[in-house]
Amino acid sequence: MGGWRRHGLLLLLALMYADNYVGRQIIAVMIEPIKAEYGVSDTLMGLISGLAFALTYALLGLPIARLGSRLSRTRLLAISCLMWSLATISCGLTTGFILLVVARMAVALAEAPGTPTALSIIADIYLPQQRSFAISCFTAAPTFAAIAALSLGAWFVAQHGWRVTFFGIGLLMLPVSLLLACLRDPKPVHPLPEGASNRRMIDDIRALWQDVPIRSLIMATALASLAGTSLGMWNATFLVRTHGMALEHAGLIAGAVGGTCAGFGILFSGWFTDRMARRNPHSYWRIPLFGHVVAVLTLIGYLSWPVGHDLPIDVGFPVPGAIIFTALSGFFSVWWAAASFSLLTHLVRPEQRSTALILQSMTTTIVGIGFGPILVGLLSDLLTPWLGSESLRYALFANVLIQGSAIVALKRTSRHPFFKTRALETGLNQP
Repeated sequence: MGGWRRHGLLLLLALMYADNYVGRQIIAVMIEPIKAEYGVSDTLMGLISGLAFALTYALLGLPIARLGSRLSRTRLLAISCLMWSLATISCGLTTGFILLVVARMAVALAEAPGTPTALSIIADIYLPQQRSFAISCFTAAPTFAAIAALSLGAWFVAQHGWRVTFFGIGLLMLPVSLLLACLRDPKPVHPLPEGASNRRMIDDIRALWQDVPIRSLIMATALASLAGTSLGMWNATFLVRTHGMALEHAGLIAGAVGGTCAGFGILFSGWFTDRMARRNPHSYWRIPLFGHVVAVLTLIGYLSWPVGHDLPIDVGFPVPGAIIFTALSGFFSVWWAAASFSLLTHLVRPEQRSTALILQSMTTTIVGIGFGPILVGLLSDLLTPWLGSESLRYALFANVLIQGSAIVALKRTSRHPFFKTRALETGLNQP
């Protein structure tokens, strides 16, 4: 595939992922209005924004996503986008909380093939030494989309309601579905061995999970996603409850500052990883580890920032000084994404790559998206009798322990034989 066609396909895949992510994250600025309409608790809101979505995605998505190794991947993504659009629109038509949960589960089922299939395509059309930056461009798209989900989305929800917002998000995916349906499945840079698509998925999963460094890498990405998703889902609500901001202002600040910094953090870390890994393959795990350490320190500063200490700027509403830490945490906390996904494609054999990416995506989803929102919501509810409106602040401190666990898992990844090769080019030139 030629350069511009390859980059054009990457852009289309990024647009798909961005809309998926907006559909996930928009719940963060719908928490208060949905709670008010249906009279539910923080724990139940954590269920709908996380666990119900993730369990469906993980349990039913694995065999669906596996279809990408047998069918045209672009056609599979086109069907996925169409079904996702219809399921998202149905969220706005629900008349009860249980129906909303079911609709969100349908969204998860439709989205399941998206990320692993897209990553499989990217790994096939880009050379190993270009792969981290290509993946960072893909994963940065939804991070920038968080600006729309948390800022423009908060304004849209405040002006038009959460139901109309779901309609708008669902309609955005229809053009992407049409374009993907018109594309051929690209040929990989390194074709798979004959008969690779007939391998039993369960055999590959068992082999991958028994490999301790690979299992540690997958768990490190899952824990990093757990920390990031829980903070992203509750950040706007935290600013409302603790710092007294209006919902639309909190969403604007959380999206514009956190989303922008995280987007540039992903792009920079992908470029930086490709550059540094040419000299030392240990950069694949050291760069994410450094990002986690800085993110933990800045998160502590953010959550500890006292109420009433605002920045001396005039934007029409008070801006808490803690936002400085949000910017730093957002930039460094995502350094794991491109490096980890790229590293996985180097550690496994070509015929295992599709299953490995599916396994990583599913584990990240069920742990990160599934338990992140509900964990913080449950802790917040448990602490409310003692801490009142400050309960959410202390519930979010759980992320410090979570990211610390991701650091430990990353360190165990370094034991893989890939890092012991004498000639760096040998490892990097593997398909």
